[in-house]
Amino acid sequence: MCGNNMSVPLLSEAVTVPGTEKETAVVIFLHGLGDTGHGWADTMTSIRLPYIKYICPHAPRIPVTLNMKMTMPSWFDLTGLSPESPEDEAGIKRAAENIKAIIDHEVKNGIPSSRIILGGFSQGGALSLYTSLTSQQHLAGVVGLSCWLPLHKTFPQAASGSGNKDTPILQCHGEMDPMIPVQFGAMTAEKLKTIISPQNVTFRTYPGLMHSSCPQEMSAVKEFIEKQLPRV
Repeated sequence: MCGNNMSVPLLSEAVTVPGTEKETAVVIFLHGLGDTGHGWADTMTSIRLPYIKYICPHAPRIPVTLNMKMTMPSWFDLTGLSPESPEDEAGIKRAAENIKAIIDHEVKNGIPSSRIILGGFSQGGALSLYTSLTSQQHLAGVVGLSCWLPLHKTFPQAASGSGNKDTPILQCHGEMDPMIPVQFGAMTAEKLKTIISPQNVTFRTYPGLMHSSCPQEMSAVKEFIEKQLPRV
């Protein structure tokens, strides 16, 4: 494997869980607001497959309007969590380009984009949906946990050049989520069905689950990863 991580800012600091045998696939997983890649790296380790490398980057620290302008890890600024809240369009697009740079780096290092899954939780899941739908690189799959689609009003037009019109998306949401209500997740799934092939959108909900993950959900994620990234 060659290539310099330093040319991709998010990669130089990212938490990477290497495969235990020859790596033939990659999962890039993005954390939520105020978090880091460490927790999700631990979660990915618990469901890891030996031929997959897991990359969990850290979001840059920026002032977040939603949290009284406190500086914290955030992929882009947030002003609110309702579908009608004003959005940080420039920040969302910049963040998506930074994630696409990670994908491009892995492709240059010999992993085809069709062997890469992009996923995330909450704000990270939102960014993974937006990035995949605006990326020309064809991905193996997308995972969005407890999330929404940023800049949803710009779709389906924003996805006109996307290489992921037929890429499977697994969306999971807790039914008791107080931060991003499950109804927003359901609305997102319906919106996704107008952008990509509807049969490729899977939306699962988990009774009693709040704004977090659970073993049943992670089991579904592992199953999805195994299906989309079989051993070769």
